[in-house]
Amino acid sequence: MIDLYYWTTPNGHKVTLFLEETGLDYTIIPINIGKGEQFQPDFLKIAPNNRIPAMVDHAPADGGEPISIFESGAMLQYLAEKTGQFLPTDLRQRTEVMQWLFWQMGGLGPMAGQNHHFTQYAPERIPYAIDRYVRETARLYGVLNKRLADREFVAGDFYSIADMASYPWIVSHPKQGQNLDDFPNLKRWFETIQARPATQRAYARAAEVNPQPTVQTDEAKKVLFGQGAHTVK
Repeated sequence: MIDLYYWTTPNGHKVTLFLEETGLDYTIIPINIGKGEQFQPDFLKIAPNNRIPAMVDHAPADGGEPISIFESGAMLQYLAEKTGQFLPTDLRQRTEVMQWLFWQMGGLGPMAGQNHHFTQYAPERIPYAIDRYVRETARLYGVLNKRLADREFVAGDFYSIADMASYPWIVSHPKQGQNLDDFPNLKRWFETIQARPATQRAYARAAEVNPQPTVQTDEAKKVLFGQGAHTVK
């Protein structure tokens, strides 16, 4: 049994995509980040960076005590190794998957996240910041589009955790100032994943957990964007 500490963000969706693909038994424990639930002491024992997602595996492969994991990329790798799915054992194929997983963790996610912040949530519009992150998002889309020119999925002809990591960050392409028609290979890949039954189930779960995912209140924005060293408890 997996306990998934989850909220309806791109990083949260990565893990539900995997769990729905594999059919692993899991329970969602909602962590409403707009209400500050990510600072609860019990959650911080699992996720010391006070970010979702996080999880506890009550049946680890070594048969020992439950294992807690934070960081979505580490969670995907752990689950792939646990199940033997979506991460090849072949050295070269595995390396392809892992480098594109790290590309998403270090590039697409953070840059698209800054794009979201300055275009959707910042209290004042800062043209330089908006232009900077919209352009960088477009560059990363271009990298992915080029990568997908001669292969079905990011790492080759097989669906992997690298695809699961990147897909949720493309879902919000209109808010990121991106038109998928400008990236035809990326669009084809996106629509292929969007049509997968497991993807549809994962996003249906998200709608059940949080029917209104947009940050709507000043108080929620203060919780999400007002953090500093003083909030580390």
